[in-house]
Amino acid sequence: MLVSILALNDNYIWLYRRENFPVIVIDIPEIKPLVQYLESHKLDVEAVLLTHNHDDHVQGVAEFKQYYPNVPVFGPTECANKGANIVDSGVIDTAHYHIEVLPSGGHTAGHISYLVDGHLFCGDALFSAGCGRVFTGNFAQMFESMQRFNQLPNETVVCPAHEYTLGNLAFAETVLADKNAVKNQRVLVERYRAEGKPSLPTTIGLEKQINPFLQAKNLDEFTQWRLAKDKF
Repeated sequence: MLVSILALNDNYIWLYRRENFPVIVIDIPEIKPLVQYLESHKLDVEAVLLTHNHDDHVQGVAEFKQYYPNVPVFGPTECANKGANIVDSGVIDTAHYHIEVLPSGGHTAGHISYLVDGHLFCGDALFSAGCGRVFTGNFAQMFESMQRFNQLPNETVVCPAHEYTLGNLAFAETVLADKNAVKNQRVLVERYRAEGKPSLPTTIGLEKQINPFLQAKNLDEFTQWRLAKDKF
């Protein structure tokens, strides 16, 4: 089971479950839609995974703990004030899941992503056709994160935390030499959005075709494109 729950304006809370095990929750922007979904589907929670410390990813954690006080919360050092068990790299083994922690700084210096059963939960590091703005990290760090994502298998399911795809595709079309894949994906996403459906998840294989930040040949090109996207 893979479910995206819309939160705030354009955030997604991701839920993942294998077989009939309890679910994993990735990032908690707000509590109400999450608790409603968990209770209506009678789901138990095995763990919460936080990608970084921005409010639109963690501001629901304290209230979540009131509902589920015994569920462990994991996150990077920058989430220590949310009571997270600190994991900046390595592996998390819960009762039912083996979770690889991937350093993916740049958006924030300590941003991490999670890889579980071929699913990448990447917060604000990687978006469909885009990547996060560079805030407390730096461009070299973000470029390195993109190279780490590029090494993942093409079939890896990518679960970003925001519905930014159409805007990202519009920018990608201005910088990529081969625009065919971008144009085709834009038509598909426009249809999804018109039907009220999310554009996500995506895959690493597709992103390699439509995401300029995965295609950037070097740090200079990456930085030039990321700065241009900031003003797009």
